[in-house]
Amino acid sequence: MRTTILLIRHGETDWNMIGRWQGHADVPLNAIGLQQAELVANRLATEGRRFDAIYSSDLARASETARAIGAATKVDVQLLPSLREIDLGAWSGLTYEEIKAKFPEEIALLDQNIDMPRGGGESLSDLRNRVVEAVTALGNAHPGQTLAVVTHGGCIRMLLAHADNYAGDGFKRFPHIGNTSISVIEVQGDHWTMSLVNDMSHLTATNEAELISAPPDDAEQPAL
Repeated sequence: MRTTILLIRHGETDWNMIGRWQGHADVPLNAIGLQQAELVANRLATEGRRFDAIYSSDLARASETARAIGAATKVDVQLLPSLREIDLGAWSGLTYEEIKAKFPEEIALLDQNIDMPRGGGESLSDLRNRVVEAVTALGNAHPGQTLAVVTHGGCIRMLLAHADNYAGDGFKRFPHIGNTSISVIEVQGDHWTMSLVNDMSHLTATNEAELISAPPDDAEQPAL
């Protein structure tokens, strides 16, 4: 049986706002991010979404978003470190320009499309293998059920690329995954499909433009 999984990115952080790469750094939501979390939670509750389980990265920006959703839908949140953002090692906390200045040789390799460990942490293939394995396990544990998975932009890109049978760079295939955006995949063992990507209508419907204030997270400057 297929498992329906809503992939939800965390709300905004101050590091998102200023373009600092977060990785495994435990940066909390800022005021806008908290509002975004409440808006996506209210949307899911208003739509009558019923989750059999909610899983979240254990990093604060994701778990805070997940707990808002859990409170609105009356489902407990379970934390999974395997849903963390890519490990950026020594690059964590730096902007792209700072990384280029401090690690020019590594950036040159990335510019040649060489998938190297970022900052001595994980490569994109490492990230993809980790999160695909984690979500496959969730699908196997919850056949025929509906789950919310609250995680990070890089993770969601890799999961969508897998569902889309796209073997290349998930950041290039899905260049923008917004804060608290909703994407939907169906998982049945090794067979994955996607039905929704980067839906942020709960933010735009209120005409509150300030709630979409983080810079675009493209392949070179992912607000990870």
